[in-house]
Amino acid sequence: MTLFNLSDLRAGLGREARLIGLDLGSKTIGVALSDVTLLLASPYGSLRRGKLGQNAAEIAAIAAREGAGGVVVGWPLGLDGSEGPAAQAARDWTGALAAVTGLGAALWDERLTSAAANRMLIGEADLSRRKRAAVVDKVAAALILQAALDSLR
Repeated sequence: MTLFNLSDLRAGLGREARLIGLDLGSKTIGVALSDVTLLLASPYGSLRRGKLGQNAAEIAAIAAREGAGGVVVGWPLGLDGSEGPAAQAARDWTGALAAVTGLGAALWDERLTSAAANRMLIGEADLSRRKRAAVVDKVAAALILQAALDSLR
């Protein structure tokens, strides 16, 4: 598979196929999952960031178990919209993930989603720093996926 824009990824999904949202961190990968109507994203879990083959196998297993037909990966563009080294690395990783898993993939601008996730967890959930660290990646993945889903409407 190759990288798609979000509309093309959506058009290629099967009926009632879900999307997986991913927030790539240096140590963990936050995972979110859409509902079958592609209206709502929910935090799903997190994976320890490792070699691509291992992470791809874990993501493929989630896709098979949950009926997902594609992935939306956070794309860490610069605040000015430029593609720096981190954004290029995310693009390369996503392309390799799509090739290994056979899942369609799209990149989605993730500027400030981790900061938004932390603000939400502090303000609404009143979580301590230790508890936030355990959930921030999957919440950020859900925010990325939800923004992508909202753009499809």
